[in-house]
Amino acid sequence: MAYKTLMTVVTDPALAEVPLAQGIAMAEAEDAHLEVACFGVDRTQTGYYYAGANAMILQETLSRAQKEAEAAAEHVRAQLGGTSIRWNVETGVAQLADIGRSVAAHARFSDLVILPKPYGEGHGAELEPIIEGALFDGRVPVMVMPDKATSTLNPRRVMIGWDESAEALSAVRAAIPLLTRADAVHVVVVDPPAHGPNRSDPGGLLSQFLARHGVKVEIDVLAKTLPRISDVLARHAGDIEAEMIVMGAYGHSRFREAILGGATRNMLESTSVPLFMAH
Repeated sequence: MAYKTLMTVVTDPALAEVPLAQGIAMAEAEDAHLEVACFGVDRTQTGYYYAGANAMILQETLSRAQKEAEAAAEHVRAQLGGTSIRWNVETGVAQLADIGRSVAAHARFSDLVILPKPYGEGHGAELEPIIEGALFDGRVPVMVMPDKATSTLNPRRVMIGWDESAEALSAVRAAIPLLTRADAVHVVVVDPPAHGPNRSDPGGLLSQFLARHGVKVEIDVLAKTLPRISDVLARHAGDIEAEMIVMGAYGHSRFREAILGGATRNMLESTSVPLFMAH
């Protein structure tokens, strides 16, 4: 498998530089097409306005969102115009509550969606539903780029967060083109179950699967010595100097993770290296 259709979503030009740079670099290396969807976001909740104000306010906010989308598209075209890759830019307006569905409609025919980190200072509330829309409704893997990350074409060392889940396996399958080019891939298992079917060889079947693809695999079995699984993964990623992390996304429901937290949300909040995720 190769990544022949790449996509990114821009709602804020200030956050577009790193995902765009990654998309351009991958498109050049993979001879791929890069699609950029520039959305203006209507953040109003018209049900809270007094009677008679809705239509006027809605028109004004839609006009403002359209102008934001056009400004973002102009910025992106200026970035892409000097490249040799194949690309296209589309604009649209979406309400905050519905932007995930709009993104999914574009993303479902992509091989990989490259997006900015959704949490942090200056990061809009729309970034979280954009990622979820691509993962859940678009059914496409997502590469999340931290704000100061550099382009990752051939990550030297990759870490896989492995918990035997369908989500983790989907992420691994989708990441194989990148894994085969890495110098070392660490399959990390945290506190494997004592009575599971693979208790005597945690990560063994996955390593066999990857080795047959030519991936250079190592298995790291770790104890949960920190309160959260995500903390153990993040610390180990730093210890081995991982340049990318591959993991399943939202093994629990999105609502549960939003209220109680979870490995996906915690990693999205704290990661300093690109995250390759799938659901």
